[in-house]
Amino acid sequence: MKKTRLAFGILFGSLLMSGCALNKMIKLANDQQLEVTPNPLELHADKVEFEMSAILPPKMLPGGTSYSLKTFYQYGTNEAELGTVEFKAGDFPNSSSTTSRKSQTFSFAYDPAMAKGDVMIQGVAAKGAKNKTTEKMKVAEGVITTSLMVEDIVAASYADHGYNDKEELEPTNVEFFFEQGRSVLRTSEKNSDRGKDFTAFVADRNVTRTVTITGTHSPEGTETINSDLSQDRAEAIEKWYRDMMAKYDYKGMADEIKFVLKPVVQDWTQFKTMLNGFDGVSSDEKTAMLAVVNGTGTFEEKEKALQKLSGYKKVFDKIYPVLRTAKTEVLTVKVKRPNPEIAVLAKQIGEGGISADSLSNAELLFGATLTPSLTEKEAIYKAAIKKQDTWVAHNNLGAVYLQMAAAASGADVKKNVDLALTQLEIANKQKANTPEVLVNMATVYMLQGDNTKAYDVAGTVSGATGDALRKLNTLKGTLEVKTAQYDKALMSFAGADNSAEVSFNRGLALVLKKEFSNAKTAFKDATDKDSSYAKAFYGLAIVGARTSNATEVTNGLKSAIAEDSSLKEKALTDLEFRNYADAVRSL
Repeated sequence: MKKTRLAFGILFGSLLMSGCALNKMIKLANDQQLEVTPNPLELHADKVEFEMSAILPPKMLPGGTSYSLKTFYQYGTNEAELGTVEFKAGDFPNSSSTTSRKSQTFSFAYDPAMAKGDVMIQGVAAKGAKNKTTEKMKVAEGVITTSLMVEDIVAASYADHGYNDKEELEPTNVEFFFEQGRSVLRTSEKNSDRGKDFTAFVADRNVTRTVTITGTHSPEGTETINSDLSQDRAEAIEKWYRDMMAKYDYKGMADEIKFVLKPVVQDWTQFKTMLNGFDGVSSDEKTAMLAVVNGTGTFEEKEKALQKLSGYKKVFDKIYPVLRTAKTEVLTVKVKRPNPEIAVLAKQIGEGGISADSLSNAELLFGATLTPSLTEKEAIYKAAIKKQDTWVAHNNLGAVYLQMAAAASGADVKKNVDLALTQLEIANKQKANTPEVLVNMATVYMLQGDNTKAYDVAGTVSGATGDALRKLNTLKGTLEVKTAQYDKALMSFAGADNSAEVSFNRGLALVLKKEFSNAKTAFKDATDKDSSYAKAFYGLAIVGARTSNATEVTNGLKSAIAEDSSLKEKALTDLEFRNYADAVRSL
């Protein structure tokens, strides 16, 4: 009986001592130091991550005890358990005389309902099976959701229509032949088929930019005696051309035509070219002649040496006459419809008012670019698909639907996104993996909320150049901000469209990586490009708040609210401005 009482007394004493130790731990918990970084929490990509460091005072971890910090995120009537920071006395042998420190990283998937909430902790002192808890305590406030401000830039990529509306020059070439040693353009040459065609060409009064006349001579001695022969032959063609312009009433048009005379004197190039293609002499005879031409000596000496070779008579009769020419190249302006005419015809074709054959396919596709109306573009591209079913027309129709989605709201957004995807899938089937189609398909997935798939598709694009490359970089940069790849985003934006939206997203990436000076520059660039860009002014206010500049906060919010009054309500609940609540309310 005495032994039972003794055992009970020991147990009771042990429990009493244990209870006293736990009570002391709970009391000392009032002196614990807890720090959450960042505070408030920040959303990056689709999760919230923070670090909590805890410092326990000396004597808070008696032997055989443990102390845990249960961590929660409390929002509305909901509470999400995040994890526990646990201190075990055995891990801190000097805890009786020194502080005990520990840090731990927590993260949780973000839900929009979590924007307003608090990080809470509850301490639990334990020894064996017994434990005591502290009251729940707030250690951090809410979530800053600035990253959600990223603009979903719809980088609609249009494929090239294949039409060149710039001035193009078309060459017309004709050769006239001269008698040996003479520069007179014979009547027989003017009346030849070549001469008649050339006369008719000049009579059409084509808009002409240049007339290049290359006068040549054959190698024989009588030709080289007159060093001006090539020049004279070129001038003979020029005179005839000018006489015809006067006859056909060119008037001021003649002054705009540049004549270029190019006399070729003592040059074997054309001779060698014609000899190589001449089958009137044997290969051995050609070799011997080329050896002379490519050898040493003056032009006259080489020609005299040729006269001594077998086959010279045939060359003299067949090749030399062709070298006594004046070659004329006329560059005239290609006749095209004026752009306004193409625009009107394309619209009429889209409306079904005239036949699609009124324009070429390239002209019709180009006509779609001449109207700012997305509805008219849609009709024209549909007509182009009926006229000639190409991947370009399907892709560009898909791009139109993307732009319509960007301008729409409610159910119309999904409707246009779905229409875009249908066209893009057809385009990709007709010609797989073109940069424009893939960029547009990735944009569709972004608008559908699947950023991972959008980024994967964008990553498969190869060979993009020009506008398609800029659109690709715009899309990638936007997705990289959304997925918290801020350094990559800045690299992408360096080669993206030069738009206010791109400047804004660049500024946002810089804010989120805490480069506030550069962020300020980017937001100002956005407002310079679009003076009514409310979100960019709001971004400047955020920079002001993060750099403790009250003036910039006030000025930025004033400008933002002036352009979009709904931003005042946002600012009132935005933790970015938690230290400027009175200033925000006064705006």
